[in-house]
Parts: sequence; structure tokens; C-alpha cells
Amino acid sequence: MEKFYIASSFRNIDAVRYVTSKLVGSGYIHTYDWTTSEKVKDSLTLEDLKTIGENEKKAVMESDFIVVLLPGGKGTHIELGIAIGQGKRIFLYSPDRDIDNVETTSTFYHLPEVKKCYGTLDDLLKEISG
Repeated sequence: MEKFYIASSFRNIDAVRYVTSKLVGSGYIHTYDWTTSEKVKDSLTLEDLKTIGENEKKAVMESDFIVVLLPGGKGTHIELGIAIGQGKRIFLYSPDRDIDNVETTSTFYHLPEVKKCYGTLDDLLKEISG
């Protein structure tokens, strides 16, 4: 079965966990669960951040596709960049159409390898399972 990684921010942790559980329940393999770092995020050291970064980079590299749940922060966009550079399939999720606003969007959201998804998380999951 295919391997996946989810890039997002801590503010979307419930959505990340929901999508992860649904994909794993459908037989997909999750390459890394960064949400387990949540409980210590306020007391992380630079060494902790290095380890997490290494784990996240490896997870993106090992995945067949990544899911990007917006809004995201710096890390989310770095992971998106790694995935683009590695030629991964990318599902970019926005609950609204903000990513199509020319004044605030990123050029990288509109590359051909990026599949833009809107609506509910269940709509996203249908798009992934195709």
C-alpha cells in the first residue's frame, strides 16, 4: 500500500489526526506522526528540533504522496518544497478557496503536481482515494 505524510501546523492537529486515522484505516502507511511532539512543544530544545526536522524530512522522502493541510507555517511549506523537489504527488487542502487569491497565494500551490482540494476533510479523503 502507498505511504503518506501530512504536513500542517499544530493549530490543525485535530484535522491531521482525523485524516491520518482515516488513511491508516484504509490501509495507507503513515511515514511519521509529528503530532506526538505536541505535548513537549513548549519545552523543545534545539537538539529536539533537529531530531524532529530529520524525522520529518525522512518521512517526506519515504512517502509516495504528501497531504498539506492549510493553513500551515514555515515547516509545512518547507515540507511542501521537499515534496515538490522529490517529484512527490501532493494534495493541497484548503477549507475555502484562499489559495486561489492572487494577492495571498504561493506560486508553488499552482504547479501541475499539486492537486488542490477544497471543501470538507471527507472531500479531501475521497480525492486521495480517487
